[in-house]
Amino acid sequence: MDDIRDNGHNKICYKLVLTGGPCGGKTTGQTRLCTFFENLGWKVFRVPETASVLLSGGIKFSDLSEDEAVHFQENLLKTMIQIENTFFELGRSSSRNCLIICDRGTMDASAFISKDKWETIMRENDWNNVELRDNRYHQIIHMVSAAKGAEEFYSTEEHSCRSEGVELARELDSKAAAAWIGHPYFDVVDNSTDFEGKIRRMIGSVCQKVGLDTGDRLLKNSRKRKFLVRGPLPRSSVFPPYQDFEVIHNYLTSKCPNQIRLRKRGQKGHYSYIHTVRRKNMPSGQIIEVKTQITHRDYINLLTQKDDSHFTIFKQRRCFLVNNQYFQMDIYQEPSHPRCRGLVLLETYSTLEEQTLLDSLPEFLDIEKEVTGNPDYSMYNLSLREDWTTSNNFWNSSIGDVSSNEYTGTEVKVNGYGKKLVNGTCPSEAPKLKDSV
Repeated sequence: MDDIRDNGHNKICYKLVLTGGPCGGKTTGQTRLCTFFENLGWKVFRVPETASVLLSGGIKFSDLSEDEAVHFQENLLKTMIQIENTFFELGRSSSRNCLIICDRGTMDASAFISKDKWETIMRENDWNNVELRDNRYHQIIHMVSAAKGAEEFYSTEEHSCRSEGVELARELDSKAAAAWIGHPYFDVVDNSTDFEGKIRRMIGSVCQKVGLDTGDRLLKNSRKRKFLVRGPLPRSSVFPPYQDFEVIHNYLTSKCPNQIRLRKRGQKGHYSYIHTVRRKNMPSGQIIEVKTQITHRDYINLLTQKDDSHFTIFKQRRCFLVNNQYFQMDIYQEPSHPRCRGLVLLETYSTLEEQTLLDSLPEFLDIEKEVTGNPDYSMYNLSLREDWTTSNNFWNSSIGDVSSNEYTGTEVKVNGYGKKLVNGTCPSEAPKLKDSV
């Protein structure tokens, strides 16, 4: 996928997928996103839902055999890619910043056929999930169906293609979400607030990823939460559907207090590459991250600017959904800094109230405490070669940690656990995932 910015004109072309279950707010969300970004002077394109276009021509899944259904999904996917590419090309040639909103995306097709059939389609067309899921779009937003948590507002009226009952709507919502698990910027917008709040959270999530400073107008209650997980980790069969990735981070030379890092992330030999700049946005003082997708060649060239005062960080990242919350679990691997040995961190973005979030955490994990904003668990600090007690480069939470509060040192007991670490040290042996893919 091309860069978010056109290097020749320094303009943004941002590709967003809006997906979700029935009656999740997708249609309203598209309209509100258009209005918001057009008011900022952006050009906005809306890519129609390919499935709706085809199904409106008289196709019924119930009339198709299994083989016909698979061929239909394959042709739907080819059609979707061609339609999207047309809009992507328009976006690249636009003289203004451009937001391209895709009504569902390539991976949504995988929710309606078996894993074996999907892999056959991938193989026969020389496609792979990393390219179709991770590299094709900048961000995925899943709008949770009203059938999950806002049942009184669930309705099939005023929608010619919708006839799902509540139970089927919940099933379809779960399948749609599972199809996108693993995308590096996958946000789940649930029904924990009223509908207006849901739409504002969705718009705020896009603004944050693009790098627009909206102050506290849209992201007032949304922040990143980070938890320390005690090993050994459970068997893979205990987890809900998940995706595992190899992740490698390198910090580049930069002027304090800015941070610049490279990330290589992939599966089965296919990778995506991200260049991230963390800076303080003036005059608001908000700490924001600007993420740019780059090519493999750019990645190799930028590695020559690696900051030798930092170790390379190696992780196994497991992505999964629990209770409508999207989680990323990072298992630090050798040969990272010895202080990372045995370290497992669980992260999620949430607007939930304190106890509600704690009750939503995965029960199958032994969560030791919350470490949101604790500089001892900042990846920047974890990678420092120097001893923290003598280093002048230690990143303190008072400088700012994007989307998190300053660390209070409060121990949080979750699932009956809550043993506090001594001086921020980690277990002596790294937990290993059993039967991981």
